[in-house]
This record gives sequence, structure tokens and C-alpha cells, in this order.
Amino acid sequence: MLSDRFPKMSSSWIIPVFVSLLLFASPTNAFYLPGSYMHTYTPGEEIWVKVNSLTSIETELPFSYYSLPYCRPQGGIKKSAENLGELLMGDQIDNSPYRFRVNTNESLYLCTTTPLNEHEVKLLKQRSQDLYQVNMILDNLPVLRFTEQNGMTTQWTGFPVGYSPSGGSEVYIINHLKFKVLVHEYEGSKVQIIGTGEEGLGVITENDKTKMSGYEIVGFEVVPCSVKRDPDAMSKLNIYDTIEPVNCPLELEKSQMIREKERISFTYEVEFVKSDIRWPSRWDAYLKMEGAKVHWFSIMNSLMVIFFLAGIVFVIFLRTVRRDLTRYEELDKEAQAQMNEELSGWKLVVGDVFREPTCPKLLCVMIGDGIQILGMAVVTIVFAALGFMSPASRGMLLTGMIILYLFLGIAAGYVGVRLWRTIKGTSEGWRSVSWSIACFFPGVVFVILTILNFILWGNNSTGALPISLFFTLLSLWFCISVPLTLLGGFLGTRAEPIEFPVRTNQIPREIPARKYPSWLLVLGAGTLPFGTLFIELFFILSSIWLGRFYYVFGFLLIVLLLLVVVCAEVSVVLTYMHLCVEDWRWWWKAFFSSGSVALYVFLYSMNYLVFDLRSLSGPVSAVVYLGYSLIMCLAIMLSTGTIGFLTSLSFVHYLFSSVKID
Repeated sequence: MLSDRFPKMSSSWIIPVFVSLLLFASPTNAFYLPGSYMHTYTPGEEIWVKVNSLTSIETELPFSYYSLPYCRPQGGIKKSAENLGELLMGDQIDNSPYRFRVNTNESLYLCTTTPLNEHEVKLLKQRSQDLYQVNMILDNLPVLRFTEQNGMTTQWTGFPVGYSPSGGSEVYIINHLKFKVLVHEYEGSKVQIIGTGEEGLGVITENDKTKMSGYEIVGFEVVPCSVKRDPDAMSKLNIYDTIEPVNCPLELEKSQMIREKERISFTYEVEFVKSDIRWPSRWDAYLKMEGAKVHWFSIMNSLMVIFFLAGIVFVIFLRTVRRDLTRYEELDKEAQAQMNEELSGWKLVVGDVFREPTCPKLLCVMIGDGIQILGMAVVTIVFAALGFMSPASRGMLLTGMIILYLFLGIAAGYVGVRLWRTIKGTSEGWRSVSWSIACFFPGVVFVILTILNFILWGNNSTGALPISLFFTLLSLWFCISVPLTLLGGFLGTRAEPIEFPVRTNQIPREIPARKYPSWLLVLGAGTLPFGTLFIELFFILSSIWLGRFYYVFGFLLIVLLLLVVVCAEVSVVLTYMHLCVEDWRWWWKAFFSSGSVALYVFLYSMNYLVFDLRSLSGPVSAVVYLGYSLIMCLAIMLSTGTIGFLTSLSFVHYLFSSVKID
């Protein structure tokens, strides 16, 4: 069986307030948020298939459909309007010469190529051997293909460029497509529909009922074939001339081989089949996850284990701290002084616990960026879990995340500058801190993307960002994110700094020697947060690199909330342990005790590359994978580290403000 490529799932999100305004503006009996505006077609109406980039799990480098010698539209190639997310994902949606007429079964001729030259033959063979898939779209639905193996039916999206029989050296091209279009007859009901997809946002009112009657497209399937035809006879035909239907040949002698001087004829058949599937349910076939029971059981098992471990840690921790506080507060001042001389522990670092950390500016910058990334992730996943995401609107998930990140710059600036004022006791230097917050994470991402872009440009991949998109991203960065971060920083200077409950001594206290490095414990602490997300991480990586659909955002939200709780607990416990051994340098250790989960995520990504992406070929593909993995791990480190640090700061502030110490 041929390995295949699922197209990357992308989604859209909308603002609930805007939807509410639309609902109030036009009263409805019911509403539905499917992700794209429903379109009905009349019998005989022409509809056109669109083509997306060629994709492969072998190389992860998308290429334009028309980079291969396929038939071109009569009116020329016209690119569809693409959003920011689609461009960043490497999607390139173009028109195609494949024309259907609703409810009309046809078998048509498209074109015959000129004799293939050496370059075209080499390119076709290379794309076929790299398992590149052709991705077609009809009425916003990707084309589906079904294969049989060992009595099991497997569902794929797209179809291969070509194939090589097992044990053979020749390559055969797919040049005949047998399409099946599932349609549902729609007679116009009293249900009003709100669409949120690429066709725009609108409300279908009662007046549109008659106009909407017709056929809805609820399925799009294909059976790809390789059929050898007489090029001389076929070239006498005109485009869309009727030909005899054919069955996919099983004999290689009747299949179309790829070789020099060969002329390839492209043909297709289309069959319209009435279906009981309704338009709101047409994406169900794409979102069925194989092994769903195993997936859900693994998630629940992980949640139970983590809740159990976190509960034990939390109970032990509460009992220990409460006992210390109770014993300490029950003593009078003389006994407290004597206790300070005789006992070791967190009580002895009271004059140093709020001492300024090393590299305070960098800490404030990383906390600010962490707030920005964490806010973006939480809002996006909450919207997705509430059902405001749809795979029908390609690229809108990524577009929404970028917009959220830009506007959350105000929160990043506020938190970073307020922390800076708390550490320094003054607002001096807040502009530098704000600028650094605005440029640190985006700057690192921009450098990595630029390097990857030059590599992709060199390979003529559609995954390379156009120069115009680079300027667009830079404009968004400097015109929205930077000003909002500076505004947030300004508001941070106006906010009251956090008052420390104890004074800091002028001379730092000596930290007792330890048998083992404290950073070893910090790095080991990342294993517990990693345990909460590694199962979900597998499915997320599969959706990105293997193109499988990921649509269990409800579980992802639970895992995210659990990750926040575990990061907070782990950081607080390690901070308390360090204070108990008279180590007052807790600032950075609190950050990295939870942020170290990024190290394990990166190691898991390398494990995934070696064992799950074994077919990934070439250094270019590996470098692209490595670059995006670094961006992901940096974002995880900043967000999880921020959770741990802010929780530890609150804990330390509460701990030392609960005990009256002179």
C-alpha cells in the first residue's frame, strides 16, 4: 500500500461578541457554526475543483501543484485569496481545469502533455518516490481516498503523484481520476445558519429559503488510476470532450509509465451520488480519529496518575509548611531569636530571600514574554474547546494565534515592567525592558524563520515565505506588538510595585555547601510536568508533521489546566526545598524548575524524529523539523517557567509575610 499524506488541519475562530450582535440583529429559530457558509447548487451548475500544494511526510517540503507537468486551466492559473496562516503553513491554493456539472455523471478528457523532457521525468519520479500527495478541494472539502489492506479500510486525504510497484524500478503516474461527489438535496428549511468560513460571515434569513433550495456537497472522494492511452488519438480531442469510462487497470502493461519522450494524457470521471449526510455533518468523516479509544484511555490514565501524584505532593507540602508556621508563631520573641540561632531552614534566609537575582532584566523579559505566550495559548485553546474552531477555514487558527499574540503585548509589558520595578525599586530603565520584551521571543523566531526560509527558497518550496509576507509580519510586529508592549510597560510604571514583607541585608548570607548541584534537582523537576503532556504531545506532533487531524481540544484544555497546576506545584515545592537548605537564590531556579519541561519536550521531539518520522529524508527536512522544534520548545519554556516563577513569588511573599520577623 502506498503511504499517504493528510493535509494539515487548520481552523478558524471568531469573536463571540460579534456573533451575539448578529444574533440580535436577525432573530432565528436555530443557529449553527460550521466554519463555512453553506452553498447550494442547481442541477447542471458548473463547479470547479481547486488544488493545494503537493505535500509529503518524506520531506515536509510543500511544492506548487503546477511545478509538475499537469494540465492547466484555460483561463490561466489564478491563486485563491490566502490568509496569513495559510501562507505560513505553505498552502498555495490555485484553480484547476477539473470541472463538474452538478448531478451530471461524466467521463471527460483534459489534455495531453508534450513529450516529457529529462527534467520533467526526473521531477515526476522524485516526487513519486518521495510519496508526494496531490491535495484537491471541492466546496472547501479536501478529497478523500480509501484503501484496503488486510481486510481493513483506511481513509486518506489526497492521492499520490505516482507509484512504484514493489520490487520494480519503474515509476507510474496517476493520470486518470474517478471522482465521487456526495450531494444532499436541500429544500430550504426554517433554520437560519451563520457561516464563519472563508466565504465570509453571513446570516441566511427566511427570505433566502427558496433561493437556497438545491444540492449541497457533503462528500468528495477519489479513486486514482494510472491508465496508458494512445497519445496520438487523445491529442485530437478537445478539452472536456466525452470519453469512455474505464476501470483502473491492474496490469502494469496497461498503466502509464514515466519516461522520456512519453506523452501523458490526463482524463477524469465524475459521479454524483445522493447522500443522507447533512451539510453540518459533512466534516465528520474527516474528524474520525483512528484508535480513539486508546487515545482517550491514555489521556484519562495520564490525568489520574498526575492528579494522584500532585495530590500527594500538595498534601505533604501543606502539612510541612503549616507545621513550621504554627511552631514559629507560637514562640515568643526570645524563643524565636534562640530558634533562629539553633535551627537551620528557610527562617535563616529572611534577610536575603528578596535579594536581587542575577540578570534581573533578562528575568523580567522572559516573564513578560511568557505571559504573552501563555495568554495566547489559553485563549486559543478555550475558543477551540468551546467549538469556535473549524477545519473548514484553513490557516485561521494560526492567524488567530498571531493576532492574539500581538495584542497581548500590553499584558507582557505590564507584567515585565512591574516585576522590574519590584526588583529594582525604581522605574528607571523601563523603556529598555519593554523594548527587550517586545523583541526577545519574536526576534529569536524571526532569526530561525529567516534561516529556514533561505533553505526553503533554495529548494523552491511553497513553504518559503514570500518577501511581501516578511514585510507584513515586520509591520505587524513594529506597528502593533511593540507599541502595545511599550504601553503596557508605561502602565506598569504607574502600578504599585509589590512590597516585600522583610528587609534585605546589605551583606549576602553565605550559602552552605551541598553534596549535589541544586540545578540537578531543577532539571529533574521537569519530568512531572512532562508527564502531563507527553501523550497529547504525540498527537499534536502527528497533526503537524504527519498531517493527521487533531480535533480533541477539550482534552487539550484539560491537559493545559493540569499542566498549569503541576508547574505551579513543582516550582513551589522546589523553592521551599531550596529555602530549607538556606539557598536564597530561588528566582531563576523557580523559573527553570517548571520551565525545564521544555528540555524533555525537545528530547521527545528528537525521539519522534528518529522513531516516528523514520521516512523523513534529507538534511533539509531534518533542519526544518529541528528549527520548528526549537521555536516550540522556547515557547514552552517561557510559558511554563512563567507559571512556576509567579507562583513561587506569591508563595515566598506569603510565607515571609505570615511570620513576624524583626
